[in-house]
Amino acid sequence: MSGGSASGWQRIDKAAFGIIYGAIMVLSILLAQGRHPAPPLETAVVLFGSVLAITLAKAFAEFLSQALDKRVRMTRGSWRAAWQHSTSTLAVANVPTALFLAAWQGWIGAEIALVWSQLLCVILLAGLGARAGWVLDSRVMPAILGAVFAGGIGVLLAIVKHVIH
Repeated sequence: MSGGSASGWQRIDKAAFGIIYGAIMVLSILLAQGRHPAPPLETAVVLFGSVLAITLAKAFAEFLSQALDKRVRMTRGSWRAAWQHSTSTLAVANVPTALFLAAWQGWIGAEIALVWSQLLCVILLAGLGARAGWVLDSRVMPAILGAVFAGGIGVLLAIVKHVIH
């Protein structure tokens, strides 16, 4: 494995918490859509706005809790670090938001935007589950089981949306 790919995996590993958190948030926000979902523009704005608000709350909570835990005055650098730790959460919402904006423009259907958004989140969860299984045991079966478990959580959220509505 070359140094470039190792650093790529390190970046993914460092972003894993935010990606997993973001994928579950996106699925949860889409779950909250009613039987007659909002127009695609409203869905895009609510989806991105909600994930942005939650990401800001997470960064602020991390920033303040660090100050309390370390008992030191926090700096701009502390805020920057907390924000950078949270950006992967927000990044997950970018593609689903873009899909709903595409549906608003009439380039794709709203149902397609929904399904592709859910599929993206499930793929992210399954991929990180597989990565965790591989990192922990360096064997294929734990990687597969990790993918099934983490991806299954995403599939469950997607199915619940369709069952409820």
